[in-house]
Amino acid sequence: MNLSGWGRFPQVDSRVLRPRTPEAVADALAGGRAIPRGNGRAYGDAAVSHGVTLDLRGLDRMLAFDPATGQLVAEAGVLLSDIIDAFLPRGWFPLVTPGTRFVTLGGMIAADVHGKNHHRAGSMAESVDWVEVMVAPGQVRRAARDENPELFEMTCGGMGLTGPILRAAIRLQRVDSGWIRQDSIAAPDLDAALAAFEARMAATYSVAWIDCLASGRSLGRSIVMTGEHARLAELDNRRRLRPFAIPAKRRLSVPFDLPGLALNRWTVGAFNAAYWRQGRRGAGPRLVDWQSYFYPLDAIDGWNRIYGRRGFAQWQVALPLDRAAVGLRALLAEIAAAGQGSFLAVLKRFGPGRGGLSFPVEGYTLALDFPATPAALALMDRLDALALAQGGRFYLAKDARMTAATFARAEPRLPGFQRFRSAAGLDLRFASAQSERLNL
Repeated sequence: MNLSGWGRFPQVDSRVLRPRTPEAVADALAGGRAIPRGNGRAYGDAAVSHGVTLDLRGLDRMLAFDPATGQLVAEAGVLLSDIIDAFLPRGWFPLVTPGTRFVTLGGMIAADVHGKNHHRAGSMAESVDWVEVMVAPGQVRRAARDENPELFEMTCGGMGLTGPILRAAIRLQRVDSGWIRQDSIAAPDLDAALAAFEARMAATYSVAWIDCLASGRSLGRSIVMTGEHARLAELDNRRRLRPFAIPAKRRLSVPFDLPGLALNRWTVGAFNAAYWRQGRRGAGPRLVDWQSYFYPLDAIDGWNRIYGRRGFAQWQVALPLDRAAVGLRALLAEIAAAGQGSFLAVLKRFGPGRGGLSFPVEGYTLALDFPATPAALALMDRLDALALAQGGRFYLAKDARMTAATFARAEPRLPGFQRFRSAAGLDLRFASAQSERLNL
């Protein structure tokens, strides 16, 4: 079947198998090189194969939970949304969450996802106690920090290229409510935005929307939003009675592909200007529900159709702390000059990174969406070069079009990952369209 990631670009013809048991996974792996796939929320071609794509959503059972430690054992196809639905009413929430809850546990680990609290909690691997990986048909290995540690490091962030994750044990955190104390700061330029992040490093969560079309003295103007899980004493009487109940939300949807001209420098510019005005008026503290703070785009079904049939490519870079300001300024200036603005532009502060091919590096990360047009793809090539000049690193879970040469320049850990795969014979068993493109 024709298959893609969430960006709907590129499209790949693949043989899709849907095993529902570990034994069926082993049988599927006997059919040639394969790549595991969760709910299809990687943006590009990381979870599609020119050979066999293993849809693992059938491995979807939660197996055990320890209320003393918050440890959950579950199969890899369990959705994060199902974990939240089951455990938030009992006072537990994920330690790390990406910007959508419609991802599988296995996909979160394979991408070593990060959230708005990376500067405090690190990436997904920090909340993983162990994983079970099928490294060959019928051969399952448990990996943890003290058991097969190299397999653990290479699996967390390895984009499924060490084999399908079958089960994992992760830790959840205790929370008092489903509400977040959000504080919004209107930063008139990039320097003010970075200063706001640095001044609020003690905040549990922080993220910024950034206007990537603003230029001149307004270059990098942002709305920085910090967050804390609200305690019972901070809720009013009505909310305190039902601390995990939030208002029902009207589901919006994009039922068809929008015309290709719907997103252009004028529509994106108008959206950014309106969002900036609204954010500036609403600056200050307020209570928001967990869905609105962590997953605003999940409220719109099929939002990827906004970009039309051609799809879109997301571009995300991490810049080291000592070079982030210079790098961000150069990137934003290039985007503004090109007039190819992204209306989904996000800036976050990262804490220290980790091994394997895990994406984060201590500093700042900028994520942008662009329609998959020739002009936008050419712009992303120029952004690659600017990021490389500042020691930037690129996120495989978002990539759809980077060259192997660019990735090799950005990633000094790549040879070690290649050696590990080759020594274990994993390169003969597991491959994605992305791994073939990037020579992973």
